[in-house]
Amino acid sequence: MGSVMSGASELDKNIGVSVRRLGYAGLLPQLAALALVMSGSEWQWIALASAYAYAALIFSFLGGVWWGQAIALGQPEPRALVVAVCPSLIGLALFIPWTLGWDWPGPALLYLGLLIALSPLVDRWLALGNHAWLLLRWQLSLALGFMTMLLGVWSMI
Repeated sequence: MGSVMSGASELDKNIGVSVRRLGYAGLLPQLAALALVMSGSEWQWIALASAYAYAALIFSFLGGVWWGQAIALGQPEPRALVVAVCPSLIGLALFIPWTLGWDWPGPALLYLGLLIALSPLVDRWLALGNHAWLLLRWQLSLALGFMTMLLGVWSMI
């Protein structure tokens, strides 16, 4: 318990309580979708579609963060700009199977969840943020990625 509390206090000290709380609040839509899907309610399909949309929006948002941070550094590395555009394109590509009536959203949620979970590696590669920022990014990305993958698995059962 001490290490969890010290991690929270480090985050609070370095990036602020409101940043951490708002970051964690960003997990609530996926948590609500997960609860609806696992409850077996009539809202399951809407919850799955909403969970995909939310995860794709967050992934696209991360690309925008990477773009903005790369631009803010002055002469952005072209590779950084290419990587920053990828989340939006991937989110769109993973949506196409639904429009064609193929197997969806399970596989799309799995891929999207994995990419979100691993997205802090891009922050490290781009050398963005301090230790506290990266710690929060890992926590949020692993939580959102895990919930998204869980929804993907659940939808294929």
